[in-house]
Amino acid sequence: MIRINLLPVREARRKAEVGSQLAMIAISAGVSVVLAIGVHQIVRAELSGAKKRIAALNQQLAEFKPQQAKVDAFKAKKADIQQKLAVIERLERSRSGPVHILDELATRTPDRVWLTELKADDGQIQLEGMSLDNELVALFLTSLNDSPYFTSVELKATELKTVDSLKLNTFKITARLESPDAPGGETVPLPAANKGGKARPAAGQPTAKRPVAKEG
Repeated sequence: MIRINLLPVREARRKAEVGSQLAMIAISAGVSVVLAIGVHQIVRAELSGAKKRIAALNQQLAEFKPQQAKVDAFKAKKADIQQKLAVIERLERSRSGPVHILDELATRTPDRVWLTELKADDGQIQLEGMSLDNELVALFLTSLNDSPYFTSVELKATELKTVDSLKLNTFKITARLESPDAPGGETVPLPAANKGGKARPAAGQPTAKRPVAKEG
């Protein structure tokens, strides 16, 4: 019987397989190194480009800085002018507001209704007066409610009194002053001389304290 020794063949095969695996590992390592170097170069190139773009933008910002300073100065000047115009507008409304309110009172006070006193404080107004009957007081209240210069009109008190042999209804009315020309409805202050002073009668009406009775 012939015996064949296969150990050298197996050993040679094992060595060949090991060599093949080592070669594959070496190739893989080489490919990985090449890829790493390539990625590194790409990242460096992108970083260099980003730095160049940043430098260019910084240069542009430096070039536009004087213009930006001029724009900021213009905005500040514009804001200052607008503030001054707003102050002038408020002063103008404060100056003309009382005139409009007194004219509105004279226009909306019915005949046979006389105002004897007018007080204004912090946007609130109080009117006191006399009338021949309650219907005229109700008409006066309705007329004031229809005015854009008065809100929250209320009748606070009414009383029947005899003045110079005439039976007259005295009344007290409160309201809030408004400015229809002002944004948001700002209150309009009355002049200091009118605060707590006597109201002038409306055009065509007799004096407040002594109403004139009609004969007949």
